[in-house]
Amino acid sequence: MKKYKRILLKLSGEVFLGSHAYGIDPAMARRIAAQIRTVARRGTQVAIVIGGGNIFRGYTAATGGMDRATADYMGMLATAMNALALEDALKKAGADARVQSAIEMPKIAESYVRKRAIRHLEKGRVVIFSAGTGNPYFSTDTAATLRALEIGADVLLKATKVDGIYEKDPAQYPRARKFPRISHHDVIVKKLKVMDLSAVTLAMENRLPIFVFNMTKPDAIVRAVQGNKSAGSFIIT
Repeated sequence: MKKYKRILLKLSGEVFLGSHAYGIDPAMARRIAAQIRTVARRGTQVAIVIGGGNIFRGYTAATGGMDRATADYMGMLATAMNALALEDALKKAGADARVQSAIEMPKIAESYVRKRAIRHLEKGRVVIFSAGTGNPYFSTDTAATLRALEIGADVLLKATKVDGIYEKDPAQYPRARKFPRISHHDVIVKKLKVMDLSAVTLAMENRLPIFVFNMTKPDAIVRAVQGNKSAGSFIIT
């Protein structure tokens, strides 16, 4: 049973690593695609924003001395590579998908047009947004929040490596307290490293709920879309 009519799924580039140290593991792309296909076939409209950290991370390159804007543009190209890989996996899984890019790449992707994206969703197609916002200095978390608001998503599903939001990193602090539900304001005040500040602030100002869940669990995306509270933590006003 579906809980949401339309979702924005935020995937980090790292989820595509699988057993690889770098790049894209086709087997992992297929597993992710299979879950998304299941969700789409059950009637939920699915839009996706993907990071590019498995290929290139602009902020890291900038701290190493590269011009920040140049590094960020390179990171946007990495997200386009991941988007194309996921589109291919989705189509092979039997799901209809489209990649839209915030940077014009007419030979490989549609340019981002809000009304066209919504039309694709209404027709049951999975829409993958690549190249972030198209601007440097903005993370893919911010891009995900922006796109979620633009398409009128019911919720932003944020895929991570942990099963929700904790007061401290549970990998370092096993006894760290988990927040099953927390406000956008408290995420900001407590300086919880869930999403960047601009993304959380934008979501708070527009009352966009965020669900943070562990992508490594079996059927994680399916369970998140069903609203399984035990699968993660809600950020909600």
